[in-house]
Amino acid sequence: MDKLKQVLGGQDGGGSSDGSGILETANQASTLAWGTRMKGFLICFILGAVCSILATCLLWIPGFGLPVFAVLYTVGNLCALASTMFLIGPLRQLKNMCAKVRALATAIMLACLVLTLCAAFWWKNNGLALLFCVLQFLAFTWYGLSYIPFARDAVTKLFSICM
Repeated sequence: MDKLKQVLGGQDGGGSSDGSGILETANQASTLAWGTRMKGFLICFILGAVCSILATCLLWIPGFGLPVFAVLYTVGNLCALASTMFLIGPLRQLKNMCAKVRALATAIMLACLVLTLCAAFWWKNNGLALLFCVLQFLAFTWYGLSYIPFARDAVTKLFSICM
């Protein structure tokens, strides 16, 4: 807590003078106890799952179901993605997301998050919003599989056998 107070009060002990930048300072300031990290992870992850399930239930409401679905599903995915920041910290999470094996999946996932909301509200194209939600799901799944050793290879092999 003292680190957070120092950073917010502008009394940083030289965190950015060694070139580490604002992300490193934020990461150092956000040191949480393991129990707090687990609580934050569980809350964010469960909130993300609830938003996604609620979105699926509200999809079938005539008139406004799809825009509500797009927002809740996107918020659910963002919460699920943010939940891991509690476990490993924001800096390490961003480094992991931009790693060579995950960079493409991360870029597609983040682009689909934005495009889903654009299609639902700006372009008002329900079919496109639904397509971006499906792509969001696939990109998020591919991103998640990158954390499991050989999972992507197994899935690729399984689909090649099925084809």
